Amino acid sequence: MNQDALETALYALQHSWPYAVVLAFFAAYPIVTSIMWMITALIFRLRWEDAGVEDPLASDRDWPFVSVLVPAHNEEAVIARSVLAMLRMDYPAFEVIVVDDGSSDGTLAALQPLLGDTRLRVVRKTVNEGKAMALNDALPLARGEILMGLDADAEPDPLMLRYIGPHFDSPRVAAVTGNPRVRNTGSFLARLQAVEFSSIISLLRRAQRVWGRIVTVSGVVAALRRSAVIDVGGYSPNMPTEDIELTWKLQKRHYDVRYEPRAICWMTVPLSWRGLWRQRLRWARGLAQVLRKHADVMVTWKSRRLWPVFVESSLSILWSVCFVFLASLWTLSYAIGLPPVGASPIPNLWGMAIATLCLMQLLTGVLIDRRYDRGITRFLPYAVWYPLVYWAFLALTTVRALPYLLRAPAREAVRWSTARTGSAA
Repeated sequence: MNQDALETALYALQHSWPYAVVLAFFAAYPIVTSIMWMITALIFRLRWEDAGVEDPLASDRDWPFVSVLVPAHNEEAVIARSVLAMLRMDYPAFEVIVVDDGSSDGTLAALQPLLGDTRLRVVRKTVNEGKAMALNDALPLARGEILMGLDADAEPDPLMLRYIGPHFDSPRVAAVTGNPRVRNTGSFLARLQAVEFSSIISLLRRAQRVWGRIVTVSGVVAALRRSAVIDVGGYSPNMPTEDIELTWKLQKRHYDVRYEPRAICWMTVPLSWRGLWRQRLRWARGLAQVLRKHADVMVTWKSRRLWPVFVESSLSILWSVCFVFLASLWTLSYAIGLPPVGASPIPNLWGMAIATLCLMQLLTGVLIDRRYDRGITRFLPYAVWYPLVYWAFLALTTVRALPYLLRAPAREAVRWSTARTGSAA
């Protein structure tokens, strides 16, 4: 196709009604969702976050025994520090079970100095079968009805279990996810992720709790009722994100899944764009396959409380597709000298509205979470880069994962991909 023909085709496309619909959705989605997330998150903060707060050091309650499950594969660099933090938790009755899933490094050797603590048990698997299988193998070994799943790089706050435990007084509660915070904030990329966990992930979990259902418990810090996990068939080894899949299985059985922002857990995030790409691609693949597998909720009246999270998750994927499509189209238009419709080097009304609401959302999330992470406010200046850099990056990972919407889950177990290189892969 010569340039004249290409220019004619691009002009016709950008003046068609389907293009106008795509452009309107692309502009409206972040505006509507930002307003919705901020309002509902503030409702959670004002009505429920401080309502009936129990003294975490109360000694007159019957604290349930908790089994902390830590799946690990090639975690030599972080495992000792993390497990030591777990053993230092201020909670009257718990154990820590580390499942070494076929590590080829010094993970086991790093744990040797801690084995004198009778609360710690280490299970060695000689074959790498993946995180979900490691957790399933730990289920019959756990003494507690409450299971606390922690990643091998997680360092829980000493009072974390005391904030989570009271939620299980309700027999309907099957899972409580905590508030993961970024520990390694020494780089630009890590600070962007620190802002993201406050302003996107924590904010969205608060909003989803107001809706009544959440997309996922956080795999890095999630407490579960063992009987409920067994009731839904345990973790799914063939799913890339076992935490998202388990959350949906529990909620389809009408169990209650909650978010506890006071249950702080410090974690390590990827320090390279390559490591972050691999992590977010796995997350996007996992969400795509969960939506595909559980699409039946949209035609089941009893699952109607899952409709908002299903629709919102689906629209977020659609928005990423629009983002990549329009960015590519506008780049091509500029390259041939055709001013694109809807794009302007000078910020227009919609662009300014989107940017302003995005920054307001980031600010809202940081201000809500600063009570738990006092240092988060110093990273607010990095928020300006979020819509400029991070949106494009996340949109690309989502589009790259789109084939998994059409692909059935693999039959074999999803295994750990690589050894740790400073990322939470």
